[in-house]
Amino acid sequence: MPTLELLRADHAEALLAFERANREYFARSVPDRGDAFFAEFDAMLHDRLAEQEDGVCHFHVLVDGGGEIVGRINLVDVEEGCATLGYRIAEHATGRGLATAAVADLCRLAAAEYGLRAITAVATRDNDASRTVLERNGFTAVAETTIDARPATRYRRDLSTPTARDQGHPPYA
Repeated sequence: MPTLELLRADHAEALLAFERANREYFARSVPDRGDAFFAEFDAMLHDRLAEQEDGVCHFHVLVDGGGEIVGRINLVDVEEGCATLGYRIAEHATGRGLATAAVADLCRLAAAEYGLRAITAVATRDNDASRTVLERNGFTAVAETTIDARPATRYRRDLSTPTARDQGHPPYA
């Protein structure tokens, strides 16, 4: 069963392997990170960890029992009690409820540890799995938007209103 961990420098090798192994899979539903992300990975990770240290972002990884990263789940652009959620699950780990459970865990963490009151997220309209994860975790559609010219929906979750999933739901069931 994977554990949700705050991103650390010692995750670098496993994180890069995760991103490389799933690049094509992720590019089907979210904008590709581009070659520069991989070429400048160490510098990018250093910058992300600095942002995390400054409290501007909270980056997390899902790590399985063997140390493999099977997902990322992040809160970015933290400002005035709100942040934007983003997540990715390895192709081989999809369909097991990991994203749904990780988002539920992160919502609890966001309220209890990071003091956030709300989280927003965006999912393309053709990404049914991601939209389902958000809806199962109490996110409500609030606006239509685009991601790289693809139709998308913006969601919002008020963290002061617990959902049934927040009430003792076992993680990663």
